Amino acid sequence: MAQTPGPVLEAVYFDGQSARARPVRLRIDGAVLRVEGEGVDRSVALADVNWPERTRHGMRVAHFEGGGSVQCSDAAAWDAWSRAGGRRDSLVVRLQQSWRGVLVSVTLLAALAVALQQWGLPAAARAVVAVTPLSVDESLGAATLDAIDGTLMLPSRLAAGERARLKAAFASALAAQPPGSVPAWNLEFRRSRIGPNALALPGGTLLVTDELVELVDRDERVITAVLAHELGHVRHRHGLRALVQVTLLGGLASVVLGDFSSVLAGVPVLLGQASYSRAAEREADAEAVRILQAASISPEVMVTLFDKLAQRNSAKDAPDGADTGRAERQASWLGIAFASHPADAERVQYFRQAARP
Repeated sequence: MAQTPGPVLEAVYFDGQSARARPVRLRIDGAVLRVEGEGVDRSVALADVNWPERTRHGMRVAHFEGGGSVQCSDAAAWDAWSRAGGRRDSLVVRLQQSWRGVLVSVTLLAALAVALQQWGLPAAARAVVAVTPLSVDESLGAATLDAIDGTLMLPSRLAAGERARLKAAFASALAAQPPGSVPAWNLEFRRSRIGPNALALPGGTLLVTDELVELVDRDERVITAVLAHELGHVRHRHGLRALVQVTLLGGLASVVLGDFSSVLAGVPVLLGQASYSRAAEREADAEAVRILQAASISPEVMVTLFDKLAQRNSAKDAPDGADTGRAERQASWLGIAFASHPADAERVQYFRQAARP
């Protein structure tokens, strides 16, 4: 039995070598697209046709692998002819034409983005950090210290004896740790433009501000607790991990946006300003508890810091103290140490529970 010819569609043909438009008739004949017109008689395998997606507006243009194309300004006629010829829209096109499909796609994309942020990127960052030599941390830490010294910090005004006393107290607490378990560290003091603060830089530099020392009435036990927390960040390499995570995120963004030029431009400042995740803070808190308990210091001394910070914030927000925290408020977006980690109930309760027999 002879095969019934497929439906015919009026279109315009371009041979890909000149700008001349030729009226043609299109017909799907089995696995072949027939293009026929005055001076035109071409057969193109359907697999060699780059078919246009169905959209609500605009003409339909199909390109051929060997060169040339056909156009049809009547989108509705093209779609009807395509369906009659046995062609069906892909799943993607069908979803694009359905508001339900678009809603499902957006929901899935949002869920993927959340999963990537919460689990994918942290896991990838940990894997990268695990194979990165410690010398990278040291170089980044030195660059970061130079950067924040030029923007956020001033030379310390604490007496040399005071700095030595606090450093000796922390070293004494670490002496109770098993040999070889303490990462290399170096304690630095600075006068801060952003108020009481402490932070750990990659490579082991621990930075404490004069304002924090004064806030806790120079209590060496509280300072030791703060430094134990910061050493936890060093031990788990949270600074480098945060940088890798941000860089990976920037790399993904560059794939989407097509621009990688600014991803690494602010690395040193980023390290000085990047806040740690809540998971990283819990790890550092656990490290602080472990060090304090081994040194026979009650973990509840950390609660003293939280109380002092809460009192200071209350005084700062009072009408007669409206200007005392202007610098801190202007830098409130900074994510370093306790400036970005308020004394919430969860952490206070954690240290109080750790202090119980």
